[in-house]
Amino acid sequence: MPEYAEMCYNGHMLDTLASHLDYFAALAPLWGYAFIFAFMAIESSFIPFPSEIVMIPAGFLAARGELTLHAPVPDLALACAVGLAGSLAGAYFNYFLSSKLGEPFLRKYGKWFFVKPAALDRACEVFNRYGGVTTFVCRLVPVIRQLISIPAGLARMPLGKFTLFTGLGAGIWTALLAAVGYALGRSAGDITYLELVHRGKAMLDANLVWILLGATLLAGGYIAVSKLVMRRSPDHS
Repeated sequence: MPEYAEMCYNGHMLDTLASHLDYFAALAPLWGYAFIFAFMAIESSFIPFPSEIVMIPAGFLAARGELTLHAPVPDLALACAVGLAGSLAGAYFNYFLSSKLGEPFLRKYGKWFFVKPAALDRACEVFNRYGGVTTFVCRLVPVIRQLISIPAGLARMPLGKFTLFTGLGAGIWTALLAAVGYALGRSAGDITYLELVHRGKAMLDANLVWILLGATLLAGGYIAVSKLVMRRSPDHS
């Protein structure tokens, strides 16, 4: 596994970041949505930052009426929307930066921006092999979901399609994380944020295969329909 993955998703980093959640939770009624947007934008860029410590606590706080609206369901919906907006902001940053700087620059200097050559190679390989739809499916895959925006920018993938696929994938992932946190907020008693993040992450990891299978089926359906439309379009021209 690339060094990037080890740094981003090992237990030590999660524990370190989760240990500071009490501070942010205390500010959640006033600044909660600003934190969600900012941290999800960071997570979606090339900076290694696990989304589990953002959206799982956001769902948890929403369930307990501790976000801005003090209304569980509206707070959950708004948290998901703001998390999606942050994810798109970070993805756009990667997209436009990579399209501007180009692949030679990223390969030479990417290590200074947490973009390891092996991770970049893998993201480019997946994108070049399967096409733009990977910006949807890979949004549900740990580690590569941040980097898949880079080959999309290098290839200058149409921005509308990039936004659609990235938004769908990021929206599903954000909603899943928030839903897990919301469920734990409803069912769990007293629990630390460290326990919350670990329990939520374990729930997602246990079902990740089914999540990816569903995303793959959706992507396959899109490709099949697209090919069918393209094959029939000359007949109606």
